[in-house]
Amino acid sequence: MNRHRTRPRWLPGGDRRERAAAGFDLRRRLMVVATFLGLGSVGLLARALDLQVIHHEFYQQQGDARFLREIPIATSRGMITDRNGEPLAISSPVESVWGNPKELLKVPARLPELAEALGMPQDELASRLSARADKEFVYLKRRINPDEAAKILALEIPGVSSQREYRRFYPQGEALAHVLGFTNIDDRGQEGLELAFDDWLRGTAGAKRVIRDRRGRTVENVDLVRAAQPGRDLAISIDRRIQYLTHRELRNAINETGASSGSAVVLDVATGEVLAMANLPTFNPNAVGTSPRDAHRNRAVTDLLEPGSTMKPLTVAAGLEAGVITPATLFNTSPGWIPNGRYRTTDTHNYGVLDTTGIIRKSSNVGAAMVAKRLSDAQFDAFLRRFGYGKVTGSGFPGEAAGLFPTPDRWSGTSKQTMSYGYGLNATPLQIATAYAALGNGGLLHQPSFVKGQHNPPRRVLDPKIANEVLHMMQTVTEKGGTATQAAILGYHVAGKTGTSRKASAGGYSRRYIGYFAGLVPVDNPRFAMVVAVNDPDPSRKGYYGGLVSAPVFRTVMEGALRLMDVAPDNLGEWMAVQEAAEAKRRKAEGRALPAPLAEPVPAAAGRALP
Repeated sequence: MNRHRTRPRWLPGGDRRERAAAGFDLRRRLMVVATFLGLGSVGLLARALDLQVIHHEFYQQQGDARFLREIPIATSRGMITDRNGEPLAISSPVESVWGNPKELLKVPARLPELAEALGMPQDELASRLSARADKEFVYLKRRINPDEAAKILALEIPGVSSQREYRRFYPQGEALAHVLGFTNIDDRGQEGLELAFDDWLRGTAGAKRVIRDRRGRTVENVDLVRAAQPGRDLAISIDRRIQYLTHRELRNAINETGASSGSAVVLDVATGEVLAMANLPTFNPNAVGTSPRDAHRNRAVTDLLEPGSTMKPLTVAAGLEAGVITPATLFNTSPGWIPNGRYRTTDTHNYGVLDTTGIIRKSSNVGAAMVAKRLSDAQFDAFLRRFGYGKVTGSGFPGEAAGLFPTPDRWSGTSKQTMSYGYGLNATPLQIATAYAALGNGGLLHQPSFVKGQHNPPRRVLDPKIANEVLHMMQTVTEKGGTATQAAILGYHVAGKTGTSRKASAGGYSRRYIGYFAGLVPVDNPRFAMVVAVNDPDPSRKGYYGGLVSAPVFRTVMEGALRLMDVAPDNLGEWMAVQEAAEAKRRKAEGRALPAPLAEPVPAAAGRALP
C-alpha cells in the first residue's frame, strides 16, 4: 500500500513548490482587489474635488435653485393727503395667495377643497393650473384680507402659499375720484394724480433670499438682498371740506335739473391752487370695475365746451385795454339783434341803449359783438391767448385738453363776432376758471396747480386798473337787475357772469344747452374763483339758463368756503341790515321791545365769522 498519497494543492502540508504557487495566487488576487479599491478611492477623491472645488459654484447654484429663492419684499405706496393733512389715498397691507402648478397638479384630490376656499369654480381652477403646468408660480387670489388668506393656508395643500402686497384705499370715495384717479392690481397709477405722480408715490420693492421646502413654505430667511424703499407722501392743494361741498351741491343740481353731467372747479385766486374739482357722473375708486368707463373721465380738464357768455367780460377787457371803449361808452342794441353774415346775433330782449357795464349785467350778445367789431382780429386773438385759451393750462393733469381756438387766418367773416359772446371756440372749465382767477388777481395769471405750495411765478396778462374795472362790472350781475341774483351771498360782494350756450349738432346747433356760472368772491379782495357747468339740463324743470341751474351751486359752495377759510365779509352793511330785520321780526313775534340801535357800526374785524 502506497503511504504517499497525493494531497490537493490547497491543503496545508503540500510541498514547498505548491505552497509558493498558492501564496502567489492569493497575493495577486489581493493586489487586484487593492487596485480596484485604490482606483475607486481616487475616483471618489476626484469626484469630491470636482464637486467641492472645480464645479462647486455650479452645483451650489443647482442646489440653491431647488431650495433657495430670492423673493420680493412688498413696499407701500406713498400716502396722498389734502392741504390740511387729511388722508385721501392710503395703502393697506393685504395678502395674495399663489400656487405652484407642478405641485398642485400632483394632488388633484385636493383641488375641489382649494377651489371652494378660493371661491372659484373647480373647472376654472383646474384650467388655470393646466395652462401653467410647466410653471412654478401662478396667482390664485390677489389682494385679500390676511385672515382670509390664513384660512386658505390652514388647509395645508401642497404648493399653496401667500405673499404680502398692498392695496390702495380712498376714504373720500366718489367725491374725489376724478382728481385722485386709481391704481391697478399691481399698485401702479392709472389715472388722475395717481398717474401724474406715480414715480413719486411708488416705492421700490426690496428683495431677500429664503430657503423653502418642497411645499413652498419659507423655512429660513438667509439674506437681505435689498431693503424696500416706501413711496413718498404727497400733499395736494385740494381742501377736503370744500371738495365735499362742491361734490354735494353739484349732485343736487344735477338731480334737480335732470342734467346729464356737470363739472365744478374752485381755485385759490392768489396762488392758482385747485381747492376743489368735482364731476358727475362719477365712480367709486375703491371698486373701479363696477362703473362704466365713461364715468372715469375728468370732464373739468378733458371736455371741450363752448364757453358762451362767460367770454363777455374778457371781450370787454380787451376793448378797454385797446382803448376802443371806456366804462361809460354807450351802445344802442336796438332792436335786439344785428346781422352776422347770413345769420343774426340776437339778445333775449331788446335792451336798447346800454353802457359797457350794462353789456355784462344784461349779458347782451349784441353789445359784446359791437365791442369786438372795434378790435382788430390780431388784437382779439392775442388778448384771449394771453389768458390761456387754445393751450393747456400747465396744471400737469393727465389728459388735459388744450381747447380749440383757431388762429385768425382760419376765421371766417363771422368768427370774431360769434367768439365775442362765446361761440366758435372751445375751452375746459379749468381754463375758464384760470382766466377768471387772473381777473380777480389784478391781471396776474397763475398756472393752476394740484400740489400744495407749488406756486409757479405768475405772468402779467392785464393791467390791474382794467381788471378791477371789469371785476366791478361783473359785480352788477349778481345784484338787482343782473342775470345771476341767485349767486348773491349775504355779507359779500360777488362778481360773476352767467353763460348759456347751445350745444352744437350736425348742421348747426341743437335745442340742448350748457348752463354756466363763473364768479369771484369777495370783490374787494378776491379769494376764490369758481366755475360751474351743468350739461344738458331739462328745460321743463328749473330751466336751462346758467343763472338758474349753476349760480345756486356757486352760492352754496362759496358760502361754506368763506366760512371755512375765515374770510371776512366785504359787505357788512347789508349783513347787519338783514340781521337787524330778522331780529326785529323775531322780537315782534315774541311781543318784545326792540333794543336801542348801536351808536357805532361794528368794525370789519368783528365780522370775520358769520353765524
